[in-house]
This record gives sequence, C-alpha cells and structure tokens, in this order.
Amino acid sequence: MTTLPTRIAVELVPRSDESLQEELAVLEQFPVVTAVNIPDILRFDMRSWQGCRLVRGHGLDAIAHIRAIDIHPRKPLPMLEYLVEHRIEEVLVIAGDIPQNHARTIYPSTSVDIIRKFKCEAPHIRVYAAIDPYRQSFREEMEDVQHKLDVGADGFFTQPFFDMRLMELYGELLEGEQVYWGVSPVLAERSQHYWETRNAAVFPRSFEPTMNWNLEFARQALDFVHATDGFHIYFMPIKTNLNSYLQGIFPR
Repeated sequence: MTTLPTRIAVELVPRSDESLQEELAVLEQFPVVTAVNIPDILRFDMRSWQGCRLVRGHGLDAIAHIRAIDIHPRKPLPMLEYLVEHRIEEVLVIAGDIPQNHARTIYPSTSVDIIRKFKCEAPHIRVYAAIDPYRQSFREEMEDVQHKLDVGADGFFTQPFFDMRLMELYGELLEGEQVYWGVSPVLAERSQHYWETRNAAVFPRSFEPTMNWNLEFARQALDFVHATDGFHIYFMPIKTNLNSYLQGIFPR
C-alpha cells in the first residue's frame, strides 16, 4: 500500500448550504487542513456527497460518508455518477444506523458488502472503512479490520479517541495501515455522558471538559500521527467554534 504524507482533515456537518459554506471559508485560514469528510445525516436535506461538491469547490479533498444499509446490494451504486461528475474520489463506508422514519427503505447490506461493491464498480475511488475501539474486544475489532482489508479497504477512519494510551495501543495493532485517527472536543459533562452511554467511549481519569484539556489532547494526537508513516488525523468539532478550536491547535 502506498504511504501518503500525514493528512489533516476536518469533519463538517452538512446542515445547509449556507452553514457549510461558512465553515469552509473558515478552513481557508488553515492551509494545513487539506481534506474534509462529510457525514450523511438523514435529518438534514443535504446528502454527504452533495456536501462534498461544495468542499471540492473550495479546492479541498472531499470524503463522502456512505451508509451501507441505504444501498441495494444488487443494483448499481446510486451516487456513483454524482461522485464521478464532481471529482469526489474518496468515500468512507459505514454500516449506518437504522432510521427513525420506518418508511425509509433500507437493505441488509453490510459495510463489507459495500466496500467490495465500490472496489468492483468504481476501482478508482479510494474506500475507507470504520474502526470503533469501544463496541467490542480488541480481537473482534481487529478481525473486522482484516475482513475489510480482505475486500479492498484502502484505509480506516476511527471513532474519536479521548485517551492517548488507548490510541497508542491501537496504533501498534494498526501499524502499516492508512488510518485517520478521530479527535473531537468534549466541553461539557453532558457531552461526556453522551459519549459514554451512546458510544461506550472511554475517558481517562485526567479528563476535564475544558477547552484547554481538549486542545492539549488534540496536540498530543497530532504529534502521535506525525510520528508514524500512514497515520493521519481528522478533527470533529461538534458544537464548538471551528475557528477558535483550530486556532488553538494551529496558532497563526
């Protein structure tokens, strides 16, 4: 697998054209950020690949999230023509949560199924898979990693980490792979409880829901990825001022 220089990405939520354009304008002040990944959130009208079109318009690499359960396993990829037209050449395939709107059609497709489908129908597209360090044992998660590699995954995006020790342990297990390590600021006890209950996330005893703690952790994570070939990073500033957060990590 070809090793890429360390890339720094930011995950932006596509709430609307206007809000996404405003955040993309902020990123122009931080040329160290070269890529944006866009989640596919069903409660918003804009789909992930539509948001990626705006990202490409700002000269940044765009990574579209693809929900496996939205894709019919035996029909052509429904968004492929759009991806090709707008030069979106990277996707992140996730399993996808079951929608609350039960009228929405879903399929029994797994992320492994759709990774394989992308590699067959669109071999020019770089396909990433997800890693979740909290949902199961190390052994089970690494078995899933191997299954995704076996069907052609080019690399991985992790759920956000909050503990460098856990990140370093996974770093040893994933050495040699292309990995985008997730970092997300958590600035309130309520948010911490959400991550712990919804995602079973692990926080160190030293954790504090303050900007200073989160910025220091982000800088440590950045040092970690810079030290290893094939490791990259993405920041997910949920409910955080994008400019202030990035300014704290990359002071101008």
